[in-house]
Amino acid sequence: MQRIAFLRSVDIRRADPYIQGIAPALARLGAEARLFHTHGDCGPDQFPGTSERLGPAATPDEFVDRVRAWGADAAVAISLPDENALRDAVVKTKLEALGIRTVMTPLAATRVLCDKWETKRLLEAHGITTPPAVLLDSDLFNDRTLPVPAYPDAVRLAAQDIGYPLMAKPLWDSTSMGIEFIPDPAALDRHLAARPAAHAVLEKCVGGRLCSVDIVGAGGHYTVMPPIWTGTAGGPPTFTFDDLRYVDPAQDDDFRPTAQRLVALCTELGVEGSVNVDMIYADGVYHVLEINPRIGGATTLSSAAGGLNTFVALLDILAGTWPTRNGAPAERFAIECLTANPTPALLTELRARVDLVTCHDLIIDGHNRGGILTFTVNPGDEQRTVKELTALCAQTGFIPAPMLDKIRRLLTSKRR
Repeated sequence: MQRIAFLRSVDIRRADPYIQGIAPALARLGAEARLFHTHGDCGPDQFPGTSERLGPAATPDEFVDRVRAWGADAAVAISLPDENALRDAVVKTKLEALGIRTVMTPLAATRVLCDKWETKRLLEAHGITTPPAVLLDSDLFNDRTLPVPAYPDAVRLAAQDIGYPLMAKPLWDSTSMGIEFIPDPAALDRHLAARPAAHAVLEKCVGGRLCSVDIVGAGGHYTVMPPIWTGTAGGPPTFTFDDLRYVDPAQDDDFRPTAQRLVALCTELGVEGSVNVDMIYADGVYHVLEINPRIGGATTLSSAAGGLNTFVALLDILAGTWPTRNGAPAERFAIECLTANPTPALLTELRARVDLVTCHDLIIDGHNRGGILTFTVNPGDEQRTVKELTALCAQTGFIPAPMLDKIRRLLTSKRR
């Protein structure tokens, strides 16, 4: 194995610092790497290899041609969100037909997991709790197929059976985009009167705590990373990074039965690489919302908490040395939040005061959302970390006061 292509969509800085951690693994393999990416810039300090930029709308065939032209004999897919995961699954199919081994969940499974309705049916078949829902077919609402005059009433009656409030979730979109909160029948009438342009899942809106988990592996051997808590559910959707995101080592909610069922599902699908599972924890039950067939937006936080570098694991899968270990227990806090955009001086201060994982500008769809801060806290270091952050924020205000208060309450809870 001489040349390994990494396929990427969003800015590689969102994989910082764990993507740099693949350098020793590449050295062990005697391989060089090149990042083939469609968004963001990539300098030598951001990826341990060379890089090659493709257009944002690059097709699978364009990726295949560029990867072959470089002379790659293997590839690893690390793209997100779902539409790019599907692209990478198509690339995998084409590359492997040419003898170029590619780490990515197979196309058939990726196709199912990109479709929220098909995913929901799969979850139910595996005995995994998921909110009740009905498929909303936009073709029938817009008279694009066989006329079915009773269809709107059938949807209304199904919604009544499910119970309000509801969420209308586009079948293929991700990262909370396009979701509409529907509190009552009148809101549903307005939604239907607008003639939705795309198919959607009309799902019961469950109130509880939002969380996600990454599952990494292949061939029936999977590591379930620590659950990441990302906010609250039960009302209108919010921006994915608006709330505090964290892993709590003292969390005692029993996730094990759900994790075992998810591993069984991954085994049946032949998942290869990483998937990201979104859930709501309510009344002692994990309600699985969707499974994204790719690394997640919180993969850095997941690696920081569990101690398993997802990107190194993908190379282990490629090299046939997986599994490298059987579990990824959360032994420390891992915390992530939006801040002011980091300056070099601020980064220097942060490194001196906390166990900094990364802090960089968060660019999504070309828009700068602020700085994304990720840090860890070892047991026994909670009070010191709170003191240091409080002092630094008093000087700079780089963490909003409400967010700093959430961090303080998390780290100083009396139950510890």
